[in-house]
Amino acid sequence: MGHAFSANARPSARWQFADRRRRQAVLRALALLVLCAGALVIVSPIIWMLSASFEHMTQVLSFPPTILPSPWDFSAYRRGFTFMPFARYFWNSFFIGAMSSVGGVFSASMAGYAFARLRSPDSNVLFIVMLSALMLPYTVTMIPQYVLFKHLHWINTFLPLWVPAWFGGGAFFIFLFRQFFLTIPNDVFEAARIDGCSYFGLYWRILLPLSKPVLATAAIFHFQFAWSDFLGPLIYINSGSKYTVSLALSLFQARYGATPWNQLLAVSLVAMLPPVLLFFIGQRYVLSGIVVTQK
Repeated sequence: MGHAFSANARPSARWQFADRRRRQAVLRALALLVLCAGALVIVSPIIWMLSASFEHMTQVLSFPPTILPSPWDFSAYRRGFTFMPFARYFWNSFFIGAMSSVGGVFSASMAGYAFARLRSPDSNVLFIVMLSALMLPYTVTMIPQYVLFKHLHWINTFLPLWVPAWFGGGAFFIFLFRQFFLTIPNDVFEAARIDGCSYFGLYWRILLPLSKPVLATAAIFHFQFAWSDFLGPLIYINSGSKYTVSLALSLFQARYGATPWNQLLAVSLVAMLPPVLLFFIGQRYVLSGIVVTQK
């Protein structure tokens, strides 16, 4: 009886396992189809932008839109970049993004280190106050900041666009560094302190070499925000030679009587490349940095 029951149970268990595998395969295929459909919806405007940048204006405005240009017209890139000095605008945006990234990473990492490892009676209260800054919209502090920078004679300079990043780096990035530093074992710090390492030595020699993922994450996000920032340059920059890419693109339409959409799309696509390439280069560090800080 026992052997018969065991023999009957094995095929049943094997059938249930195979049925479970089939259900998982079907669910995985459905999830993949949904993700592909969503990706197509997201990517389709970029595909149209790329196609329209190689088309003549009559093709760009035609309906329904065409996917493949006929014929291919490469003049939109040449005309778009020669009509306005976009090389200078790219350099301005790169300078602001680089300075903002360096200062933001340095100051946010030091503040995160203080919240994570330097204990004081009011450290938790200060950390909550710091996090409350995330709930303040930029419009609340926009006018006081403008008055401050005007008294400092910083209007029509790049200083308001990157100097504030050197004094805190943003509440989100401080939180990111604090969470990452808390994951490092205390034994590492105790061993360094026994060897005579100072508090700044702990930060410079121990924490920073171990913090490549979160450093790359903060630097990439800082650069992307500074590169795509429109409101800041619009408020503080008055000279045309100091325009950033985002500000110049918004004024591209005003320079023409009728907007040359193929040229505007061509320049916009090139303006997308630096932050997108930077993200794909550091994608491995960004994902690992975000995952580690959530532990």
